[in-house]
Amino acid sequence: MDQAPIQSVATLAAATPGAPEGLSLLGLFWGAEPVIKLVILILLGASFWCWTIIFQKVIRLRRLHATAEQFEEAFWSGGALDDLYDRINNRPQDPLSAIFCAAMREWRRSVSKGLASSNDSRGTLQQRIERVMQLTLGREMDRLERHMGFLASTGATAPFIGLFGTVLGIMNSFQALATQQNANLTVVAVAPGIAEALFATAVGLVAAIPAVIAYNKLSSELNRYANRLDAFSNEFSAIISRQFEEQA
Repeated sequence: MDQAPIQSVATLAAATPGAPEGLSLLGLFWGAEPVIKLVILILLGASFWCWTIIFQKVIRLRRLHATAEQFEEAFWSGGALDDLYDRINNRPQDPLSAIFCAAMREWRRSVSKGLASSNDSRGTLQQRIERVMQLTLGREMDRLERHMGFLASTGATAPFIGLFGTVLGIMNSFQALATQQNANLTVVAVAPGIAEALFATAVGLVAAIPAVIAYNKLSSELNRYANRLDAFSNEFSAIISRQFEEQA
C-alpha cells in the first residue's frame, strides 16, 4: 500500500500555521485568529456579566417579596400608621416601605402647615400625595430595572457578534484554500479554521440564550412586583381619602 498520500497529509498538517493540535474548546480558542479570539472574549465577558445580573436580580426579587410580606403584615395589623412611619422612616428597606414613607412624609408636612384642615386644599393635598407615591414607585422601579437593557442587548446581538467571527473565520479558511496547490489536501488546513469560526457562533448562542430567557422571566417578575406596588399605592390613597372624609 502506497504510504505517500498519508505522509503528504501529515506533512501538510504539520506545516499548516495556526492549526490547533485538537478540536477541544481550548485548542479551538488558541488556534483561532486574533480577531476571532477578541470576538470570543467579548462574548464570554458579556455572558459572565449577564449571569451576574441574573443572580443579582433573582436574589434581590426574593428579598423584596419577603420584606414586602413583612411590611404588609405590619401595615394591615391595625396599628397606628404614625407609629409604623416613625419606626421605618429613616431606613425603608424596600420600595413598598419607601412609597409609604414618602406619602406619610408629605402628609405630615401638610398637616404641620394646616393644609389638611382646609376643605379647599384637601383635594390638592390628596393629589400631591398620590403624585409623590407614583414618583417614588417610578424611581424604585428604575433602580430594580437597572441593567435589564444589557440582558436584552446581549440576547439580541450576541448571535450576530458570533456570526461576525464565524464569517471572518470562514473567509480566512477559504483564503488558505485558495493558496494551496493540491486541492485534495487542503481539507487539513481548512477544517480547523472552519471549526474555530463555528466556535464563535456557538459562544454567541451560549451568551444569547440565557440572556433572552432570563430577560423574559425577570421582566415578568418585575411587572408583577410593579403591579403590587401600584395596588398598594391605590389602597393607601383610598385610606387617605377616607381620612379626609372623616375630617370633613
